[in-house]
Amino acid sequence: MGTDGVDVAAGYRFEGAVLELGALVVGGMVDSGAGIRVPLKAVSRHGLVAGATGTGKTKTLQVMAEQLSELGVPVFLADVKGDLSGMATPGVDDPKVAERAASVGQEWRPAGFPCEFFALGGVGDGIPLRATVTSFGPTLLAKVLGLTAVQESSLGLVFHFADQNGLPLLDLKDLRAVIQFLVGDEGKEQLKALGGLSKQTAGVLLRQLIAFADQGADQFFGEPEFETAELLRTTPDGRGVVSVLELPGVQDRPALFSSFLMWMLADLFNDLPEVGDLDRPKLVFFFDEAHLLFRGASKAFLESIAQTVRLIRSKGVGIFFVTQTPKDVPSEVLAQLGSRVQHALRAHTPDDAKALKATVSTYPKTDYDLGELLTSLATGEAVVTVLSDKGVPTPVAWTRLRAPRSLMAPSDPAVMRGVLDASLLTARYAQAVDRESAYEMLAGRMEKAPAPEEKPQASAVEQVLKSSAFRSMTRTVGTTLGREIARGVLNVFKRR
Repeated sequence: MGTDGVDVAAGYRFEGAVLELGALVVGGMVDSGAGIRVPLKAVSRHGLVAGATGTGKTKTLQVMAEQLSELGVPVFLADVKGDLSGMATPGVDDPKVAERAASVGQEWRPAGFPCEFFALGGVGDGIPLRATVTSFGPTLLAKVLGLTAVQESSLGLVFHFADQNGLPLLDLKDLRAVIQFLVGDEGKEQLKALGGLSKQTAGVLLRQLIAFADQGADQFFGEPEFETAELLRTTPDGRGVVSVLELPGVQDRPALFSSFLMWMLADLFNDLPEVGDLDRPKLVFFFDEAHLLFRGASKAFLESIAQTVRLIRSKGVGIFFVTQTPKDVPSEVLAQLGSRVQHALRAHTPDDAKALKATVSTYPKTDYDLGELLTSLATGEAVVTVLSDKGVPTPVAWTRLRAPRSLMAPSDPAVMRGVLDASLLTARYAQAVDRESAYEMLAGRMEKAPAPEEKPQASAVEQVLKSSAFRSMTRTVGTTLGREIARGVLNVFKRR
């Protein structure tokens, strides 16, 4: 399992700013003078951090995020396990940290970094992140709801009807009201005019949305909608702000949070200008538990992701997918990831063996026996290959990784509270806002309608008010999960 350490080390000498990942391991011994690094300009060519649970993936992205911040590059981190809040707190010097730092030639000193903490819809400790239903769009919403291709197409027709009739869809209540209107007596002619939307399918959509709301999903949609430009900020001293999205509170809704992250990328793509290849990215986006984004996704959805990844590089945004194996990422996306940091893999089952073989096949030619090496890497070690400053792959390098300088554990809740209290964004986004939209407009339209002589059927709004979703929301008003539904403005997926 040998390789020429001199040639490998030479492949990682670059001009300009770099991210220091660690030091080369040769014959089982660490060469502290042979640094393994990523050119800063190559970070916008995207990357993958992979490995089995407990192999050090989170610490790797922490090391990268710290250096990006110091170099003036803003960072977004999806913190699924709740470990990354420690970025705000200086690390603790101990013998293990000192030993690792010395072995890789790292001058380690504790440091905290400028952080903002966010939470989806305010579920958890953080500034609430919300999106409007219109901005989220039918494609992402269909993935969250697990709709079939036919149902997704029908949902798109509902969005089209709302747009054509000036009915803003700002929260789930608005969308339910529009569908209820279409399946009721008042909307039967409009439903017929839509053509591709049957009353039966509309009923399925309505039931799915009611069940979704019953699970507490209402609070993720509304306004004030988060402006993704907030992720691009730097501090007065020039450091990039690290935006940490705390996700432990929504782990049981993986499709929702992975789709929400995709919405953020799409929104950034919509708003940012074309800049071509920059010496440093405008933002680096770490997408943890990336397999959740692709699991069960439709072909159209996967094509949308691949296109976003391919094109957003020209907007100066780098994306790193963090997952267990490369096979979690579709090949059309994987082919666009220029940097690879592969931690240890396990081969305990036939499926594990297939995953290992597939991983080995994705690497450039090397003298390493990757099948053996990837199953024997220690925690905090990885096999690395990146794009050089000239845009060509570097030699595959067995690497011992650096130690984070910030806390390798969650920050104390008092620290997080201090960050939130001091943030200007708290005042901007914490309070939900309720304004007129489709729900109120349809209610007003029905109130003005002449009363029929015979006993009328329940109106669309009345049916919504009687739904289990609305009763569930009413019961929990004043609690974290039942806070007032917020709504927002049209944005990235606005149909023109």
